[in-house]
Amino acid sequence: MQILDETDKRILNRIQSDFPITERPYQAIAKDLGLDEKLVIDRVRRLKDSGIIRRIGGNFGPEKLGYCSTLCAAQVPEDKIDEFAMVVNSYPGVTHNYLREHPLYNVWFTFIEPTRETIETNLKEISEKTGVKKIINLPATMVFKIKAHFNL
Repeated sequence: MQILDETDKRILNRIQSDFPITERPYQAIAKDLGLDEKLVIDRVRRLKDSGIIRRIGGNFGPEKLGYCSTLCAAQVPEDKIDEFAMVVNSYPGVTHNYLREHPLYNVWFTFIEPTRETIETNLKEISEKTGVKKIINLPATMVFKIKAHFNL
């Protein structure tokens, strides 16, 4: 496991919730932290290559763009999990897909689409393609957003 030094931690703290929207964002980050732009770029690249940073990108509120979001849970036999995950992940509206310890539903995923009908159609297709019959759709009725910021 890679050990983060204080510079890595300062960079991660700075970029995780407030990435600058500017022509040279790494220069802005470097200036804020009293570092060199190339050093910041090299550190972020290393953290990305090592898997500590999964992605750098925007998070959008689907409802503000006119989309619907839902959490889905499926009861998938152990020997079909990989196949099921591959089919689910082939849909561009799926943003997360993960295993979970639950007495009935072991694969959970989120779906974002323009309409609830599209989500329902896609869930039926997934069921037909995989043979998994128990997929529940848990649409968001209220959103309570929290800011997930990990102070390193």
